[in-house]
Amino acid sequence: MTNEHLPPGQRAARGWPVSHYGPVPRFRADRWNLQVFGATATREKYSWTLEEVTALPATTITADLHCASGTSTFGHEFFGVPAAVLLELAPPGPHVTHVMAWAEYGYSANIRIEEFTSEQSLLATHHNGEMLTAEHGFPLRLVVPHLYGYKGPKWLRGIEYMTQDRRGFWEERGYHNLADPWAEQRYSYQEDDCH
Repeated sequence: MTNEHLPPGQRAARGWPVSHYGPVPRFRADRWNLQVFGATATREKYSWTLEEVTALPATTITADLHCASGTSTFGHEFFGVPAAVLLELAPPGPHVTHVMAWAEYGYSANIRIEEFTSEQSLLATHHNGEMLTAEHGFPLRLVVPHLYGYKGPKWLRGIEYMTQDRRGFWEERGYHNLADPWAEQRYSYQEDDCH
């Protein structure tokens, strides 16, 4: 891997290491849905079953992934629903500045709306042509490859529209609020004003 693909302070890793906090959740199709809620334009809550999510317009992206612990992996092919599709189906209100991505067990990650709406942001169902494994986030994970991995939760269950920022799980535990790997934004002590 050439150095221009490797953000500062990162080292290349082989394969796709599994990294997450807590146990792998057991998938129950009859209880699973994806919700969009919070400051929606209609003030309504939106909900889709997995079957409905997989019927939405989808695309494939190729992306590198960067972990705040210092490893990077390259050339991942993800297939899924672009975040922009979700925004069309469940429009945010005019004052939305951030989203909170919610996952199983109450895990959360806050993301600025412009990061969430990036062309690379994807609600992924597949990796390298195969359905995601449970360890890598089946049935749905958020992929935001231009940020450190903790901004892209596995086992995604909801998107909350917010009119002001609120820290997510790792951000409350000392990780950087913005998480740009090219600026080495790993830890909260490096923050100036991220809000």
